[in-house]
Amino acid sequence: MLKELGITFLYTVRDVTPIILLIAIFQILIIKRTIPNLKRIVFGVVLVIVGLTFFLMGLEQALFPVGELMAKQLSAPEFVSKHYSGSLSDWKAYYWVYIFAALIGFSTTIAEPALYAVAVKANEVSGGTIGILNLRIVVAIGVGLSLVVGTYRIVVGDSLATYIMVGYIIVVIQTIFVKKDLVALAYDSGGVTTSTVTVPIVAALGLGLASVIPGRNPALDGFGLIAFASVFPMITVLGYAQINDLVIYFRKLKKN
Repeated sequence: MLKELGITFLYTVRDVTPIILLIAIFQILIIKRTIPNLKRIVFGVVLVIVGLTFFLMGLEQALFPVGELMAKQLSAPEFVSKHYSGSLSDWKAYYWVYIFAALIGFSTTIAEPALYAVAVKANEVSGGTIGILNLRIVVAIGVGLSLVVGTYRIVVGDSLATYIMVGYIIVVIQTIFVKKDLVALAYDSGGVTTSTVTVPIVAALGLGLASVIPGRNPALDGFGLIAFASVFPMITVLGYAQINDLVIYFRKLKKN
């Protein structure tokens, strides 16, 4: 364990060093100013390196194995046949997979630090109009739905490209009818969901499921859930904005 921790620490230092050097070069050679609060920044960098080291260890020891294990257990023939009397080739036989996918997608997104950071900034910029918790819940619902659809696609073996294209077509159509000041936030919401907490579990879930479902190839069918998790939050955030607009519109009609 200590050896693995040391190796992970060295890899983390290797990965973070170019970023530190780039910032230092720009600050000293291009901007030509001393770095303010240098001690605090150095301390922060140390915390980042140590934190990333332990986080990466946690991914390898817990999140990756748990995601893959749950997918395999919930889609194992003995488990499925115990809870479903029909054919194992029926997509409905894997309803526990869909339920788990929805719940794990929602919960990991709520816990996503990147999403929280974006929600806080959106709240500040909007003067409190965009609620921090509201945005996180709407995005989390999108990720939960995306994993339901994504796991269904793996089970039935449909084309990934078709689903993704349809998803983006929906986003484009929604973009036309929603307030422009929320479009960028909706698009960013799709990006921040696929970050440190969500990606490992989602990737492991897809690979684990594809390795158990008969006729599926993990290399071909196991990937793609992250793409779903990027598209659906955009749809739900834009949809949330459209629903808000409709509510405001009907309230105005009632007053008139």
